[in-house]
Amino acid sequence: MEALKFRLRVFLIVLVVVVVLGILGLMVIEDLSLADALYFTIVTVATVGYGDIHPATLAGKILAVVLIITGVGTFLGVVANATEIMLNRREKKARIEKLNMVASLFFSEIGNRLLTYFVESDPQAASLRKELVVTNDWSVADFLKVSRFLKNYKYNIDIEKVPQEELKTFFSGKVDLLLRILENPAMLERESFTETIRAVFHFRDELLLRNDISQLPESDKKHLAGDIKRAYRLLALQWLDYMRHLKDSYPYLFSLAMRTNPFDLNASPVVNTVGRSVAGT
Repeated sequence: MEALKFRLRVFLIVLVVVVVLGILGLMVIEDLSLADALYFTIVTVATVGYGDIHPATLAGKILAVVLIITGVGTFLGVVANATEIMLNRREKKARIEKLNMVASLFFSEIGNRLLTYFVESDPQAASLRKELVVTNDWSVADFLKVSRFLKNYKYNIDIEKVPQEELKTFFSGKVDLLLRILENPAMLERESFTETIRAVFHFRDELLLRNDISQLPESDKKHLAGDIKRAYRLLALQWLDYMRHLKDSYPYLFSLAMRTNPFDLNASPVVNTVGRSVAGT
């Protein structure tokens, strides 16, 4: 996309130079007015060529040939590049929308549940819960503020509180889904989301290879806690981005996401407040 934008800028600059030189040349050589010189130059460059104004001198004819050779090609280059950029933007928008659908599936099936497990194993989770009770009143500034908070949060984990057997059972039914998500071509549009899935996959592999966390040496507990911390951090940041997208684009999905917030101790899918009921309509 950047290469296309650069080429478009180059073509535009060349086109402007050609048009300006053509206008000035026709005014001097053919003694045309500014309006007639502009008109002749534009219809020539745009390949319209009505023929109502035409050069009368040899120098004017040579200038017209130069305009045709340089101007027409440059004009077509501008049109072609501008069209390609618009088509690429449309295609990218469609791919991003598909990625957001993948993210919605991931959080509803895997991400929210994992975050619940991680938060319950976090000794400092109270401060995190306080910041992440997302409401329908949140503005862009609120999301940015909490995003900065999440980037600086420690994500400490008490490894002894990690429900190993529950997580093993949970992961056993999600392997195919994780693989399908990773294989989705839309994942290429957002490296941060791809990295999150990889971190979750890696944590799953590490967890399944151990029998009893409580019997592990301290060095291995620290290693496993580090794997959880990485997945925990990436999941929290992606979840916040996902919530912002839902709020901006899908109020009814945002309503459900607020009511199933893994950071909110009072979260419930049951609509029991006026505000949340309105958000879901």
